[in-house]
Amino acid sequence: MKKKILIACLFFTILKVQAQSSIFSAVDSLFEKGRYQLALKELAKIEASFISNYKTATIYESIDNYKKTAYFLEKALEFQDDEQAKLKLAKAYQRLKKPSKSIKIYKEITAKDSLNLVLKYQLGKLYLITNNATKAVKLFKDLVKKDSLNAHYSYQLALAYAKRNDTNRMINSFIDTFEKDTTHLKAIAHLASSFQKLNKIDSTKLFIEKGLKLDKNHIRLNKLKINQLYREEKYKESIPLLLNLDTIDKKDTYATSMLGRTYYNLDSLKIAKKYFKKVSFLDKENYKAYTYLGHIAMKENDYKNAQFFYRLSTFIGKKKRDEEYFGLATMYYETKQPKNALINFEKAYKENRKNYKALYQLAKISDDYYKDKKIAYRHYIKYMDHFQDKDTEITNFIKRRIAEIKKDYFLKGEKLDD
Repeated sequence: MKKKILIACLFFTILKVQAQSSIFSAVDSLFEKGRYQLALKELAKIEASFISNYKTATIYESIDNYKKTAYFLEKALEFQDDEQAKLKLAKAYQRLKKPSKSIKIYKEITAKDSLNLVLKYQLGKLYLITNNATKAVKLFKDLVKKDSLNAHYSYQLALAYAKRNDTNRMINSFIDTFEKDTTHLKAIAHLASSFQKLNKIDSTKLFIEKGLKLDKNHIRLNKLKINQLYREEKYKESIPLLLNLDTIDKKDTYATSMLGRTYYNLDSLKIAKKYFKKVSFLDKENYKAYTYLGHIAMKENDYKNAQFFYRLSTFIGKKKRDEEYFGLATMYYETKQPKNALINFEKAYKENRKNYKALYQLAKISDDYYKDKKIAYRHYIKYMDHFQDKDTEITNFIKRRIAEIKKDYFLKGEKLDD
């Protein structure tokens, strides 16, 4: 009797497996034809198993529904420990911006298979995403030892050193990347940027040119080259690059703004004005566009518009606005309004305590405006305390005025404190 029952159970199990196999074949056929909704309905009809959950997860993965992908993979792994399912789940977690969960899976798999360099590489990149720079450095150093010819390992190691603000090792690793692969554009761009920050002009230019030979439209490298030309006052040379960049990245106002500045420095005010107006239209928060429109108005002796643009730039700007207040003060000075000029030169200096020209103008106009020379004297002394090495001509003038003011007050029987 027991034997008959066992045979019957086995028979029904075989029928059940065959039925499920038939359904899975139908599901696969539907999925191949893009009928994923019907495929999901068929899978929902059968008893849950590793395969049913895995196939359901795969369908959701194909339509980028990573939340359900992860859910059904988790269900699948309750039935069976499967490495492929775990890897899919790790990738789904990455898509869902849950890198710590992905790390846990990769660590578990690589602990069992220490020779799986691909997974270690992925794990290292996840360490970088989660700011585990020390672990990333250790892992990528190990990968470099195991495969010394792989440029990507050296590149990721450089990024890990960058996270630790280890500039020298970072640059060395980027150079190592470049030596292994002279077409590694990302490493070249990082090297150009790093050398520019270190003010190593020759090295900067070298890697900029190497990068642009590989991709003449590389935005970051073009910007680095333009900035370098701008610093060297090679304005005409930068114009073709800026015009090209303006066509590549229309959403970014960098090229438009730099074209405005370049033409302003070339004294082509009409063209500069056109670009700054365009910037102000495209980027409402770019207060520097209004600053330059103010500068242009001053050059054109259009004081009304100069005042309008400088005021607008001080209103919109949130960072240091000493240039804007200085421009406004200059406009007031030119229009014979010394009191307003004083107010704004003082604002310019308060915005930026390193702006020695603002302090000098504040002192000079105070000297001219007030009968009481003690106010100007205090400003002159402050200038000498902080900026006497900045400008020889200004310093000589201030020394002379300090001596003259001290002499005048001495003759009046008053002594001034330095």
